[in-house]
Amino acid sequence: MKSKLGNHVIAGEGRPPWYRSDGQNCDCYIVGIAGGSASGKTSVAQRIIKNLNVPWVVLLSMDSFYKDLTPEEVEIAHRNDWDFDSPNSYDYDLLLETVTKLKEGKMVDVPIYDFETHKRVPNKVNTVYGANVIIFEGIFGLYDKKVLEMMDLKVFVDTDVDICLARRIKRDVAERGFDVSGVLTLYQRFVKPSFDTYVYPTKKNADVVIPRGLENLVAIDLLTKHIQRQLQERKMQSRWDMARICPPEELPSNVIVLEETKQIKGLHTIIRDIDTSRHDFIFYADRLATLVIERALNELPYEPKVVETPTKKSVHGLGLKAHIAGVSILRAGGTMENGLRRVIRDAVIGKILIQTDPNNGEPQLHYCKLPPTIREENTFIFLMDAVVGTGAAGLMAIRVLLDHDVPEDRIVFLSFLAAAQGLHTISRAFPKVKIVTSYVDPILNPDTLYLEPGLGNFGDRYFGTEHD
Repeated sequence: MKSKLGNHVIAGEGRPPWYRSDGQNCDCYIVGIAGGSASGKTSVAQRIIKNLNVPWVVLLSMDSFYKDLTPEEVEIAHRNDWDFDSPNSYDYDLLLETVTKLKEGKMVDVPIYDFETHKRVPNKVNTVYGANVIIFEGIFGLYDKKVLEMMDLKVFVDTDVDICLARRIKRDVAERGFDVSGVLTLYQRFVKPSFDTYVYPTKKNADVVIPRGLENLVAIDLLTKHIQRQLQERKMQSRWDMARICPPEELPSNVIVLEETKQIKGLHTIIRDIDTSRHDFIFYADRLATLVIERALNELPYEPKVVETPTKKSVHGLGLKAHIAGVSILRAGGTMENGLRRVIRDAVIGKILIQTDPNNGEPQLHYCKLPPTIREENTFIFLMDAVVGTGAAGLMAIRVLLDHDVPEDRIVFLSFLAAAQGLHTISRAFPKVKIVTSYVDPILNPDTLYLEPGLGNFGDRYFGTEHD
């Protein structure tokens, strides 16, 4: 019937931090779009995405949730006798699970369906880390009651059936290698009866009906403005909003700041100094990282242990009852890796690349490679970033770890320097995460998002890229 991969998931760049400064989770906004085959559902969805012009929008196609066919059913499908337009052709349990997780801001693996084999592609998925807006489209987009209940806005694209048939003929002949006779046979046997029996009646479930599909630009533009107003009402905070919030004077109980000894103050004096050479900056930053990591080790579980000394005497001591894996928030978090290796020789290290969008100042997730041991029992994650400002990048990185089944109370977040706003933001969202930093700066500039007095761009100074 169809002859290409059912890979229709389009993810926006990165993912939002998901949490406001009060620790509250920001549920995403879900739009369901239904209509007949070739009515223009996908085109309408793409137009809405373009009009919204916001990051983190996911277009989720119902085609991804076709059930695998048995060998006998595959033979029938290859004879063009299988009804892909029946609601029984879809895995609604998986669809509901996927939409539910996305609604909660969790990671999902969306299957990729191959219409040549009529099965999901093995060991291959589209991993989606959530979104501000999810647009779910398919002929049965408004059919399942449980999925309907999760939608914030329901849309039906009502295009003339003759136009739909003409589009389907053009598409299937040009893209899928069918002849006109075969397209008409399938349309008469399956597509049109399914539309009359199942699809068209779901029009009554719609909040908005868009006649003529993509041609109705006025209706689509009005719909887009409605979605934008709804997003504004949800008050999803940006990093700039977080920076303007005045935090309480007392730090949260899960935040540990190194005692301001002469050594700590001396190290900070060196690395803050604009005249410190890169060679010295690296040396003293590595020393400071070692001290932060050694302090973090005190937060891990230990158990009694008896050892025998070279003098044949027994000593009752303690043994670390945990394995440690490091995860660097690139690129500045990579500056703590040398310190981690000095303290924990066999620590494995993963990477999360989060970069700030220069257009809106928001963090974006671009890369994630985590150690395979992170899910193992008694494995603690040392999440490393050089500086915590608003806490947005930290929120995102912790959320990614939770998505990969790392328990919240096994995450220890490490930094050289932090702002009180960021520490409170992370603590409200994830109170079980321990945070260890060597110093808290008094000011987070709400216009530049720089800490003051600060120490400049830590990554640039460490890696020598100030002038790149």
